Amino acid sequence: MAYVITAACAGPKEQPCIRVCPADAFVGRPAEPRPVIDPDLCIDCGLCASVCLVEAILPGEDLPQA
Repeated sequence: MAYVITAACAGPKEQPCIRVCPADAFVGRPAEPRPVIDPDLCIDCGLCASVCLVEAILPGEDLPQA
């Protein structure tokens, strides 16, 4: 399951997560205030979560179901 970015994301200021992604899974969407991870491109390596400055990136399976 792909990683997801939560509302805790600091936004476009500091984004080491994008720089370390080996799959280029981060996509830009003009309506979004923060980066978005494309689940079809994410390889579940966890590098983005390990460098997130505010711990805003989580594995999708760790999120509560709606």
